[in-house]
Amino acid sequence: MSWKKLTPAEAAVIEQKGTELPFTGKYYKFEEPGTYTCKRCGAPLFESDAKFEAGCGWPSFDQAIPGAIREQPDGDGRRTEIVCATCGAHLGHVFHGEHLTRKDTRHCVNSIALDFVPEGTSDPATAPAGDAEDPAVAYFAGGCFWGVEYYLEKLPGVVSAESGYMGGAEPNPSYEEVSSHATGHVETVKVTYDPDKVSYEEVAKRFFEIHDPTQADGQGPDLGPQYHSVVFVNNADERATIQKLIQALKRRGYQVVTRIEDARSNPFWPAEAYHQDYYEHKGTLPYCHARVKRFGD
Repeated sequence: MSWKKLTPAEAAVIEQKGTELPFTGKYYKFEEPGTYTCKRCGAPLFESDAKFEAGCGWPSFDQAIPGAIREQPDGDGRRTEIVCATCGAHLGHVFHGEHLTRKDTRHCVNSIALDFVPEGTSDPATAPAGDAEDPAVAYFAGGCFWGVEYYLEKLPGVVSAESGYMGGAEPNPSYEEVSSHATGHVETVKVTYDPDKVSYEEVAKRFFEIHDPTQADGQGPDLGPQYHSVVFVNNADERATIQKLIQALKRRGYQVVTRIEDARSNPFWPAEAYHQDYYEHKGTLPYCHARVKRFGD
């Protein structure tokens, strides 16, 4: 993920933790529907329906996109700072107990730390799967990414599969960092597929058939939180599809532990080159993944 080059005024807030003057920011009285994103890295942070008028002079939101914001003690020892969970950019502060909305939370954000994507704007990172004009992308974590990549790449209609990391707080983690459980990432495969040839549901069903979705924090002999079963969904349609498949498996007696997370709040970081197409280069088969037809078709 590339970071935008900041102006001196932007850097003073985003990197040096400054504060813009109240009632002067671009988004203070801004009411258009859409998504507010991080000025530095572009990660989605707040939806417009969470914005409210707090009378404080800065844009206020009573809810962030899940996983998009990280809270940490402010240097003044009194307040709680909020930063972009993806790149660490300073955004502002969060306050509780003011009783301004039913959620009783106010994310007080500097306009200069934000960009805005209007509702309905085409965005490849959040476009629904099934757009026949371009390949679609899906993200699956189910144990060692070598085996997941191997089997999903062989599904007809899949264009490519790439091993990487998602779900953690640190940008661009290394394999050693993820394996040490220090970053919170899980080994993930980014699947690019042609929706004219294979549907998202078909790709997801294959994912549930090539790993054991009932085993928490591991697959076979590979154990650890980086191996947990997770699907990172791009939109509500994908979430509904995964929920439907999980319910179908539960009806067949499987105690599924697969988590569903938001891909928009969890950037994909490609793994090191030696992890890509591992079994193809090695000339062997995966030792902890195998296809089991769990849906009865």
